[in-house]
Amino acid sequence: MTSLSQHYMSLTQDGTLIADPAQIAALPEFERVHDALLQPVKKGLFRKAPEPPKGVYFWGGVGRGKSMLMDLFVEHLDGIPARRVHFHAFMQEIHAAMHEVRKSGVEDAISPVAADVAASVRLLAFDEMQISDITDAMIVGRLFEALFSAGVVVITTSNRHPDELYKNGLNRDLFLPFIALIKERMVVHELVSPTDYRQDRLGGQQVYFTPVNSDARKAMDAVWDDLAGGPGTPLILKVKGRDVELPAFRNSVARAGFHDLCGKPLGPADYLTLAEAVKVLMIDGIPSLSRSNFNEAKRFVTLIDALYEAKVRLICSAAAKPEMLYVEGEGTFEFERTASRLREMQGSDWGQ
Repeated sequence: MTSLSQHYMSLTQDGTLIADPAQIAALPEFERVHDALLQPVKKGLFRKAPEPPKGVYFWGGVGRGKSMLMDLFVEHLDGIPARRVHFHAFMQEIHAAMHEVRKSGVEDAISPVAADVAASVRLLAFDEMQISDITDAMIVGRLFEALFSAGVVVITTSNRHPDELYKNGLNRDLFLPFIALIKERMVVHELVSPTDYRQDRLGGQQVYFTPVNSDARKAMDAVWDDLAGGPGTPLILKVKGRDVELPAFRNSVARAGFHDLCGKPLGPADYLTLAEAVKVLMIDGIPSLSRSNFNEAKRFVTLIDALYEAKVRLICSAAAKPEMLYVEGEGTFEFERTASRLREMQGSDWGQ
């Protein structure tokens, strides 16, 4: 069987990928984990199970190919029990599983939940590890300690160095042991590439489609296929005990309808959490705004402000050009700033 490096080079030779020195430099870490997991586990009364290999914490800028490399690795695992999942989605599953376990009267819900996870996989591949919720921050250390003790190997991508996780978070001192655990049980590898491939794919492409019709829908679908690379799954964000759901999410790209984001009673905290969780947001069907849907318009303004400040790439279909979206009713003057931001966010260099 070909190695991951050989497979990567074959993809560059047929034009599927562009050879990137930073990506090539990361491949040995994947191969180290792969080769260690392929070693047979010796069983017997006096034979101690081999120490599992250290995992890998890949971090670096947006669009450098971290998720793509991890996907190649998982596809190349030769039947090793593994799961590739977005970190936010995994933590939501953990919270739900702990809730169910507590119903049986168990006080320490983390141990049985971690045991169930460890029984099903030898490797967990997380995309986009970041901690913004205090409930995640307070359990993740014990959870991962239990997974590591059970021999589970973890590979994760992140846009932040481990030292930057949960930065300025509430009770962060209690979170610091988890950072130490990452450094102990995982190799921290920075993917240093000057090229933002996601930005390059969008460079010069249309990202604002109007009017809302079948052509706009097809164009949005095409952008999704190019950036996300496959069907999305719902992403549920926890914000102050509430659920904020994005209907489709994959490879840091989220897609939702206007009503999903602005037709519900969401506020600044929800949009800030959303902006932290995604790198590209696709919004379908932004309608004409006026006094008849004033509340939705106010939420839209707040959403765009959050996306703008976080440098999230925005792709959308809308009923009219930005300057013509809100032409009558209270708030038209204030909306001029939003229209200006919508224009700026269409620039090919936006988010760099």
